[in-house]
This record gives sequence, C-alpha cells and structure tokens, in this order.
Amino acid sequence: MNAVVRALWAYRGFILGSVKREFQSKYQNSLLGAAWTVLNPLAMITVYTVIFAEVMRAKLPGVDSTFGYSIFLCAGILTWALFSEIVGRAQNVFIDSANLLKKLSFPRLCLPVVIVFSALLNFSIIFGIFTVFLFFSGNFPGLAFFAIIPLLLILIVFSIGLGITLGVLNVFFRDVGQFFGIFITFWFWLTPIVYAPQALAVKLQGMLAWNPMAPLMQAFQGVLVSGIWPDWSSLWPISVLAAFFCLLGFRLFRRHAGEMVDEL
Repeated sequence: MNAVVRALWAYRGFILGSVKREFQSKYQNSLLGAAWTVLNPLAMITVYTVIFAEVMRAKLPGVDSTFGYSIFLCAGILTWALFSEIVGRAQNVFIDSANLLKKLSFPRLCLPVVIVFSALLNFSIIFGIFTVFLFFSGNFPGLAFFAIIPLLLILIVFSIGLGITLGVLNVFFRDVGQFFGIFITFWFWLTPIVYAPQALAVKLQGMLAWNPMAPLMQAFQGVLVSGIWPDWSSLWPISVLAAFFCLLGFRLFRRHAGEMVDEL
C-alpha cells in the first residue's frame, strides 16, 4: 500500500493535469466557458425551489420550513450524483483508457484517482452554490454541517471501491457494465432520495435496512434539512462494505493488471 501511495504521489502532476484537462474540455468551445459549472446547478436548485416550495408547496413530515422538501431533494440528489458519477465512470475507466494503457507506462490506479478528483471538483462547485442557498434562505444547519465531511469520506471510499471492482470485472465480462447501468436506476428509486422513508408502508421501511445507501442518504438529509448529527451506528454496514470493496477491488486489480492490458 505504501508503494502505491508513493507511486501516485510521484505521478501527482499527471493526475492534476488530467483533472484540469477534463474540466477544460467540457467547456472548450462554449462562449460562457466555465460559467456553465455555476449556471447549471444554479438552475437546478432554482427549479427545485420554485416548483416544490412555491408551486407544489411540498412538505416533509415534521419540517416546517418552506424550503424543507427542496433542501431534502437537493441533499439526496447532489450526493447520489457524486456516488453515481464515480461508480459509473470507474466501471468503464480501464476500457475507455485502453489506448493509454497500451502505450504508456504509469501507475494504473492514477485513472480511478483522476475520476475521484474530477467528480469532487464538480461536486464542490455545485455543493458550494447549494451551501450559499442554505445561508441566504436561513436554513444553514449550523455546526452539524461539518458532519458532511466524514459522510462524504464514507461515500467516496464506497464509490471508488465498488467502481474499481466493477471496472476490473467489466474488462473481462462486458455484461457487468450493462447490468449495473440498469441496476443503479432501480437502486436510486429504492433509496429514500425523492421521498421520505415515512411515506412508505411499514414493511417497506423495514426493507431499507438491506439498502446500504439508505442510511447514508438519510444522514446527509438529516444534517442539511434539520441540522441533526448523523446516527453513526447506522452507518457501520456501508463503512464495512466500503472497506470490503476497496480491498477486493485493489486485490483484483493487482492480480489481473497484466491480463487486463492483454484483454483490452
């Protein structure tokens, strides 16, 4: 592990340069350029706020804030989008970078690291705008806001561990990527992101215990909507899964790194 960290640090210029190129390439031929990174999330937050807070006047059980449901929705969708982007890109990273892997010699794990940094950059911009909205709408959660940091750490470790595992398997079994694309759609709707768990029947609420993302999404929403510190004991299943997939993904990668290049 120390050797891997040292290798990644030695190639930090390659990693940061790749992140910069990815960010710039998104808006290379647009007139407004990087301004779109602000305008797109700002438009999304505005739409959610206007539609759900003003037009539909949607309410959450036990939450009196006018913007309660809008914040609930943004908290879930923004963090799920980070998870989805990391996993979705990581499962195809070795296939998409086949030419690079064949021509250049560098630590292959640089590629998943680039994905994480790029996703975090995009998330930071969007979440920063959302945080400004919380301030000006009078809904900033206070000190509980800092619980977002360990929650994001759990989310990122789980995402990249699962993504690398799927990425290695997808090189040899291309159906893995196709299946997970369908699976994650169902996973999204089976996670309380656009609806509160209380809206489900009691039996269905019990089934949420089998969804490792459910308590994590609820923790994000509890912090941002109500300023409640997470119930850390409820997060041990996804923390264990995060560690498991990281170890499994790293082991699969180490064992099949040479075979992957031949397969590609």
